[in-house]
Amino acid sequence: MGIRGLNHFNVTASAEVIERVRDFYVEVLGLSVGDRPGFRRAGFWLYAGTEPVVHLTTCDGDDTRTPDARSTFDHVAFSCEGLREFVGRLERAGVEYEADEVASPRQVQLFLRDPAGVGLELNFEGESFARE
Repeated sequence: MGIRGLNHFNVTASAEVIERVRDFYVEVLGLSVGDRPGFRRAGFWLYAGTEPVVHLTTCDGDDTRTPDARSTFDHVAFSCEGLREFVGRLERAGVEYEADEVASPRQVQLFLRDPAGVGLELNFEGESFARE
């Protein structure tokens, strides 16, 4: 018995916000919308290759959660490749981010937030801002 890895994370927000969140993950981060079971609440499953790694769910009208409320949840981290392409995509989309270049292990981390306020960390192992 043991944890083998991250299966997915879910973002719940209003229908208007969830559309913006979907567009962000697809247009800015490069995930794709794919098959999703017919759940009671509307939403989307977003795929990295063949894996549905981000689940988006709309709030019900009687949902007592406040989608914009602060919580102890901080961020989700993705393993990525193509640092320069990602940076260009973020900048073209007007997405603010912070970068941290870690010498050991050699990697670059980009920190940003999606339209629902979820913190994201994009890790580029073996990549650098320096020209190679």
